[in-house]
Amino acid sequence: LFLICCGLLLGLSLPGQNNTMIGTTTYETIQDPSFENPGAGVWTITGVGAMVDYPTAPTGSKVLGLRGLALASQTITIPNDGCFRFDIQAAQYSATGNLGFRILIDGISQDPSHPILLQAKAQNSWFTPNNLCFSLKSWGEALTEEHLEIWTQNYAFSEAMASKTVAVVMAGNIPLVGFHDFVSVLLSGHKVLGKLSSNDKVLLPYLAKELVAIEPAFEPYIRFTEEKLEGFDAVIATGSNNTARYFDYYFGKYPNIIRKNRNSVAVLTGNETKEQVEALADDIFRYFGLGCRNVSKIYLPKEYDFDLFFNGMYSWKEIINNDKYINNYDYNKAVYLMSDIALLDNEFMLLKEDTQFSSPISVVFYERYDDLESLKNNLSENNENIQCVVAETGLEGEIAFGKAQTPQLWDYADGVDTLTFLLEL
Repeated sequence: LFLICCGLLLGLSLPGQNNTMIGTTTYETIQDPSFENPGAGVWTITGVGAMVDYPTAPTGSKVLGLRGLALASQTITIPNDGCFRFDIQAAQYSATGNLGFRILIDGISQDPSHPILLQAKAQNSWFTPNNLCFSLKSWGEALTEEHLEIWTQNYAFSEAMASKTVAVVMAGNIPLVGFHDFVSVLLSGHKVLGKLSSNDKVLLPYLAKELVAIEPAFEPYIRFTEEKLEGFDAVIATGSNNTARYFDYYFGKYPNIIRKNRNSVAVLTGNETKEQVEALADDIFRYFGLGCRNVSKIYLPKEYDFDLFFNGMYSWKEIINNDKYINNYDYNKAVYLMSDIALLDNEFMLLKEDTQFSSPISVVFYERYDDLESLKNNLSENNENIQCVVAETGLEGEIAFGKAQTPQLWDYADGVDTLTFLLEL
């Protein structure tokens, strides 16, 4: 199951025997863009591939042939500022006519044209191509054999355990947010009865369909419904504080995990490097801050200098070009200014001093602390409001800057061990 899912997530396809011929690019900084000099060593080829003579090539007299999941790559330096366009000409052929190729920059696919990604984006405009590809890449990297062994080695799985039906009510704030629950239920030997969010109804059913096509034995273990949930033995439901009250009412008599609102926080000391603060920007802005693992609040020492913070945030300045994001930014800024609330503003994010945890889109709350010991007590008292703490100060359970949205398989939401819950049903 997991190796199959890993293959699906990394490429939305499984290894095949198709051939891909890649032509040329006109971007000046790429060396040997038309593949004329095989001996130059500027292209690194992983898998089966070679530069071959091709008289009708778009440029020059050679093309690059790749087979299956082969990859050709080279490293170039792109300035942080500006917009850049990469043009590629390609001719493809195969006996079946069913093939494709992907372009990756820093390991993230730049091809948003897969029909499933287009459907997901059309259904939820917060699901941009970059965020969709980031989610798929992150899950693919999490589902390695090594990680799976680490995750499962301390659990007692039994083939004699009776299979039960687990209703999984999924949120839709970020792509594939319910995938961990989906995998956990199947891994434990139970059946998934999925209730999808209207904001994310495309990706998981597609992956499930592909999984069943590869291994038909999974078919009776996976079902999605838009109707009232019936015929289940246990529930995993994720929602807001408001919906959790209804979940408690409807599902209270069943074994359950019910998740409420949580947000993540970061702790800064003023001694962070530029690289650490830039990594923190990823934790804040990835998925437009909509995930429970996104940092929505930062804790700062009394005399903190905001220059380093805002310089680090600058790497995400292009986020303001998203229509929905800028609408939220403009609205929140107007509301705060009309209410005469003091703000720090860098033209694409707002900082507001506040003791709360859940900040609006485009806004990050901040709070001052006297010393780390008193902050530890504050965090402990508010543990039920916090999903994770991003810091590099030695706090118990902290995660490094830049890692908030790439959790390991054993990093359970709300700290509740989903596999233990499932195996004890």
